[in-house]
Amino acid sequence: MDLKNQLKNLFPDHVPEKSIESTDTSKEIWMQEDPILCKYEKRKGKPITILEGYTGATEDFKALAKELKTKLSVGGSFKDDKIIIQGDYRDKIMTLLKEKGFNVKRVGG
Repeated sequence: MDLKNQLKNLFPDHVPEKSIESTDTSKEIWMQEDPILCKYEKRKGKPITILEGYTGATEDFKALAKELKTKLSVGGSFKDDKIIIQGDYRDKIMTLLKEKGFNVKRVGG
């Protein structure tokens, strides 16, 4: 007996609500006029790509970070209003952000 059947036995009068549909985060992210800065650094001998300069909501920037990490299949984090991606992916990140409609500026090298 699976969980759904067990719950039906415990609560026979309960009517389940419709499932919440997943929304596309790209439509909800606020677009800005100023460019997002795309930097390259080395920390502890390993290359990283840093994105900063987003002036919208923190949740939007976190959603953008998650989407970038998923599309590139890399690790990273969101700290101090900066997206830190492991590895040198400036070109790929810039093309992805330009496709979404952002202005992107490459800083350094």
